[in-house]
Amino acid sequence: MHKRRASTELRCLEARIGRIWKDETLENPGYIALSRQMVLQRQMDVLANNLANLTTPGYRGEAMLFAEHLSRTEPREKISFVQDLATVRDLRAGPLTHTGNALDLAIRGEGYFVIETPEGERYSRAGSFTLDADGQVVTAQGQALLDDGGAPIVVPPETSTITVARDGTLSTEQGEIGRVRLVAFENEQALAKREAGLYDAAGQEPLPVADPIIEQGKLEGSNVAGIVEMTKMMRVVRSYQSAANMANQEHERQRRAIEALAGVRR
Repeated sequence: MHKRRASTELRCLEARIGRIWKDETLENPGYIALSRQMVLQRQMDVLANNLANLTTPGYRGEAMLFAEHLSRTEPREKISFVQDLATVRDLRAGPLTHTGNALDLAIRGEGYFVIETPEGERYSRAGSFTLDADGQVVTAQGQALLDDGGAPIVVPPETSTITVARDGTLSTEQGEIGRVRLVAFENEQALAKREAGLYDAAGQEPLPVADPIIEQGKLEGSNVAGIVEMTKMMRVVRSYQSAANMANQEHERQRRAIEALAGVRR
């Protein structure tokens, strides 16, 4: 009889513990802390990428866009999670640095250079160009800079002087050889980032820049502020540690609750 009663009590106890583990209310704080940690990890990745491109010409810094996500657990209860909606790009121009190189070009104001790639036209703010063996003006990856007619810009052999006017017109001592094409987009945030500082139009139609301004012998630097990014990193680390502590405390609370119900004593 006592054995049957003990067995019944044990089954009741197991059922009570099972309900605890299945009870979302008990688990919710842990889920909230985990969602916060996941978002902070992605934010750290973005900040690390910004710092890695601190000296990359024409680089635009990025940041996470956060939002509150409400999840309904009971008819009258809602839980607030952290959700990262997207990565947004800082569209402010970077500082212009004087280099003195004839094929270093900086865009002042709006616009993107048009670059020819095997995948089609791509767009960039990085203006560090050089000449290849055929006399084409190309990027460091050997991709041609296009003129306003959609053709690569070619510098004649034995040219000693290259001049770029503010409207993008290239000239040598032999005369005008072309005009750099600059384009703009209705939604710059929608541009898809590609390798080597290039962007894909992502279905948008490139628009001509009404009043293009190009400065020769200068480069647009990254608009990332190193001190600011390091400060953000430290805040992210502290927030991550805080979320981890919350998760650990919640785990300890659950353990104690189960031990109390099971009658466990240390």
